[in-house]
Amino acid sequence: MAVLYAWRAARVTPLGELHTPPRITAALLRLTVQVVLVASLWNGLYQTTGTTAGLDRDQAVTYAVLAVLASRLRELDQYAGRDTVMQHMHFGTIVHWYLRPLPPQRYYALRSLGERLYGLVWALAGYTVCLATGVVQPPKSAAVAGVFALSLLLGQWVLYYVMLVIDQLCFWTLRNGAAMLILIFAQNLLSGVYAPLWFFPHWFVTLSGLLPFQATLSVPLSLYVGRIPLSDAGFQLAVQAAWIVALALFTRLLWRRAARRVISQGG
Repeated sequence: MAVLYAWRAARVTPLGELHTPPRITAALLRLTVQVVLVASLWNGLYQTTGTTAGLDRDQAVTYAVLAVLASRLRELDQYAGRDTVMQHMHFGTIVHWYLRPLPPQRYYALRSLGERLYGLVWALAGYTVCLATGVVQPPKSAAVAGVFALSLLLGQWVLYYVMLVIDQLCFWTLRNGAAMLILIFAQNLLSGVYAPLWFFPHWFVTLSGLLPFQATLSVPLSLYVGRIPLSDAGFQLAVQAAWIVALALFTRLLWRRAARRVISQGG
């Protein structure tokens, strides 16, 4: 029975996508346009230069395209399914999370796991096409590929907790729309989605290193393209693991405090 509950929770958001073919078509079109534009942009920027900020053209294009593909791991539309924490708090239905057989924190985790597995299918399909067409370069070795996969897993784990913290704020603020927009912008900027962090000033890179965002995407992609050597991989993986532990403890505390704010009439 527990496995059945877990399966139902994990497929909540992916089912909303699969039962709406136009949304799948739109996602495919958007991803294709993003990859083409990003690859064209970075190829154009490197037409008159060989190496910039420690990256050559192939590394820069590979980094940028992989960043676009990795964004598919967290782009599912929860809002359309009316299953976001903000919506439940607004309509007073958050209490239902506390009446189900699954605890709210486990339901949230399982649902997020299902979303990321669905997004991983998109990312892997896009990666296969880009690799076959030469848009991105393969990893330098099997060791690099393995370290990258582990780092990407840890990075998504960190990102899960970061997003969870923002959702948990709804128990105190009721709405987190503005905070979510700020978080998405900060996440994309500080994690290196818009551009590799080495193109930014030193003070910006230092500030980014003090926050968890860099551990979500910049570190895995830097390992893949070789900007971070394998000799430094152990330290980077340890930093990612440390962020996971710290955020896990913090969100666990917030779950406990949030439960005290839920009343039977709603949020």
